[in-house]
Amino acid sequence: MSTSNRHKILNDPVYGFVTLRHSRALELMDHPYVQRLRRISQLGLSHLVYPGAVHNRFHHAVGCLFLMQQAINTLREKGVEITCEEDEAVCFAILLHDIGHGPFSHALEHSIVTGVHHEDISMLIMKRLNEEFDGLLTLAIKIFEDNYHKKFLHQLVSSQLDMDRLDYLARDSFYSGVTEGKVGSERIIKMLAVDGDQLVIEEKGIYSIEKFIVARRLMYWQVYLHRTVLSAEHMLMLTLKRAKEISRTGEVLFASPSLCTFLQNDFNKDSFANNAGVLDKFCDLDDSDIYNAMKAWRLHPDSVLSELSSRLLDRRLFRIELRTDPFSNEDKEERVKTLMSDWGVDREVANFYVTSGQVKNQPYKENGILIKTKDGELIDFAKANDNLTIESLTRNVVKSFLCYPKDMPARS
Repeated sequence: MSTSNRHKILNDPVYGFVTLRHSRALELMDHPYVQRLRRISQLGLSHLVYPGAVHNRFHHAVGCLFLMQQAINTLREKGVEITCEEDEAVCFAILLHDIGHGPFSHALEHSIVTGVHHEDISMLIMKRLNEEFDGLLTLAIKIFEDNYHKKFLHQLVSSQLDMDRLDYLARDSFYSGVTEGKVGSERIIKMLAVDGDQLVIEEKGIYSIEKFIVARRLMYWQVYLHRTVLSAEHMLMLTLKRAKEISRTGEVLFASPSLCTFLQNDFNKDSFANNAGVLDKFCDLDDSDIYNAMKAWRLHPDSVLSELSSRLLDRRLFRIELRTDPFSNEDKEERVKTLMSDWGVDREVANFYVTSGQVKNQPYKENGILIKTKDGELIDFAKANDNLTIESLTRNVVKSFLCYPKDMPARS
């Protein structure tokens, strides 16, 4: 591949003009693995609640790259030694950090593959790209895996105050229209510093961090864990689960060749690591595979698969009850019996439709963000701020949900 400097400026709706300052960044971005991110929704099915939330993972990758370049500039201005090679590597690491996401971002991880997280797949794809680009990503991979001696570079990629979080909060707020998620990323980046190889925030930036933490908590409840979004994404996982059950009987469902592979086989983390063909098939999957399959599945003779597919395509979503107390077996059984009676379905079908689970929201974990005082002391943000209590910041709020067809009679 050419190593010539291909100067490129992208126009990002959140930040404006983004200049790619590394000569080979565009080559990476033009690779099919990265271009695939254009066909992966950043917010899954959140557009069913927020119509504007139709941005994709490629948008997010570009935004993260922009913020990383800004962060490197700030740290260099403050005397932090970052070589040209380290600058390039950490920018490539953040550009590719989400490359392992599957269709609708998280649905595949919880339905037709088991024990495989997108971070694991991202690492495998980065190593594949490193071979294709003759070792270009060797240092980026070390930083991504936290195997490089300058630990603050990894923290810029993955921590409680990384460029990933700064971008997705700003971007998801912008596209969803939920203004509570807007954060002052420019101000936060200007307050970044390094002390003892730790990424820290100067004391005068503490209120920007408070807003960042509060914004993250609000975005989780209002967007990422919105009850209707939970219902839609849960239904999508049930749809894929049902399709996989049918495929296991030997029936070949209508689906793209890559999706068929995952429906007909059980793959785990070792499968991805040891079988290059599995990774190839995964890298051929995107949201369109799922949409096209569901358009055919809505006509399938299996009532569960057709019903779930039709409901998702037509936005006839299940009701979801959300509360702090867990739902009991009796709560679920009541819904199952009502469904069996009103819909005339057997217990197996009713049990498939009525499901329960939990969601969690913990805005901050202690020692995740260090504040550097004017005296040079490093203090955990949870103890340094004077507006939010440690308990309110670090409490892991757990809510239970019960999901079932909306047109079932609700309990009085």
